[in-house]
Amino acid sequence: MEIDNLTPAEERVWRAFPRGRDVDFRESSADDPARGAGWGPERTVRASVLRALLLSAPQEDGEIAALRLAGARITGVLRLQYADIDHAVRLSDCFFEEPPVLYGARLRQLNLRGSVLPGLVAATVRVDGVLRVSDCRFDGPVRLGGAQIAGALFMDGARLEGPPAGQPALQLNHLTVGDGLSATGLRVRGEIRLTGASVAGSITLNQSRMEVAPGGVALDAETLAVEGDVLLRGVDVRGWIGLRGARVAGRLDLSHARLSNPGDAALRASSCTIGELWVRRSPPMEGTLNLRRAQLDVLFLEPESVPDEVLLDSLVYTSLSPPEPAERRLQMLERDGEGYVPHAYEQLTAAYRRIGDDAAARLVQLAKQRRHRGTLPWYGRLWGYVQDATVGYGFRPLRAAGWLVSLLVLGSAAYALHHPEPLKPDEAPQFNPVFYTLDLLLPVISFGQEGAFAPDGWHQWLSYALVLTGWILATTVVTGVTRTVSRQ
Repeated sequence: MEIDNLTPAEERVWRAFPRGRDVDFRESSADDPARGAGWGPERTVRASVLRALLLSAPQEDGEIAALRLAGARITGVLRLQYADIDHAVRLSDCFFEEPPVLYGARLRQLNLRGSVLPGLVAATVRVDGVLRVSDCRFDGPVRLGGAQIAGALFMDGARLEGPPAGQPALQLNHLTVGDGLSATGLRVRGEIRLTGASVAGSITLNQSRMEVAPGGVALDAETLAVEGDVLLRGVDVRGWIGLRGARVAGRLDLSHARLSNPGDAALRASSCTIGELWVRRSPPMEGTLNLRRAQLDVLFLEPESVPDEVLLDSLVYTSLSPPEPAERRLQMLERDGEGYVPHAYEQLTAAYRRIGDDAAARLVQLAKQRRHRGTLPWYGRLWGYVQDATVGYGFRPLRAAGWLVSLLVLGSAAYALHHPEPLKPDEAPQFNPVFYTLDLLLPVISFGQEGAFAPDGWHQWLSYALVLTGWILATTVVTGVTRTVSRQ
């Protein structure tokens, strides 16, 4: 391109490029790029001129060429597909009439901070340094699928709206970032796709807002791999978040978050591996919390933040915080959409035992037996009620002592008032109502009283009742002792 064909604004940019000088068309710091369609020729630059600069402009010895342009209206399509560009590119606070086309290109560094664009086509782009689109406003989709960014990706304060029907607003699938992804305050109307992405640092989405149609995907991050943290503090999400199969080495932080997807899952984190999951100081999710088959080192889950329905089958966690009474934690297990899930009770029991709270662990096990009772046929439920009332399924052994003492007093008093007749008067020992009652109650121990005397009338029915009750108490006590020994 000949310099004689350039407008005064373009000539200014052309002459500044070889020395890497800034060209700023902004009239004040309050200039709004959203009104860039009305900017005149004094700040209008053709995309073809920028392309020619980046691909074939002459260099000056001893200078580092760079494109540093601010406050310009860029007309036409900036086509750099498959280009190999060794210069830093900064097009900040600019207004683009057409989406830049950068797919397959290699750039040293790209900065579009504060610009307004109808979209960005940059799939499989490779950036040797940092890619910055902070505070940008996109009226169409941003396509960065398969991009490779050696440094960090900055999207803080960016706004994305109006993607075509059926397309995600932000495509980051299979993205590779050598540092972190920072997007604090991001505003997206449409789907964010992070499937298969790999981030060597952390992902920061604090204070972001994501909104899709009811039941739609707000953030799809299946098989995402993050070596640091995923921070979603204070986010407002309308739609569901999918993390199935994701791996987060650090912390997934949903503190102060509002997740809403009524009638469906709000958070799908099944089959994922996470160092720490924090759900704290947040209103209850509007939708289901799905943690099936997830593996967590630390689960920081406040009971107040638990939604009305959870899915916890095969969830494994090492530590459960904050410390809460078992009664409050059991409410979460009772909300499982799959009904009675034994594994969930075993995990909660193990968490209490690891911190030395055996009383809470026994309470969880008792709740497990009661919940299991509801799945049994009528005769199984009946036997369960007997075990619960007598010794609390073996987790309340003192109840058995209370029952035995009560029955011993009752039987001793009854037989003291009416001695049963001896079977062989010449051989019978002296009758003792206390030891006679103990002989009836204890199925193994014998004091020689039961076989020597034969009650009659209603006392005989009382003896049957004592024998039957003794067997029930003995069976439940043995069950409880067996559980205690097996736990130790």
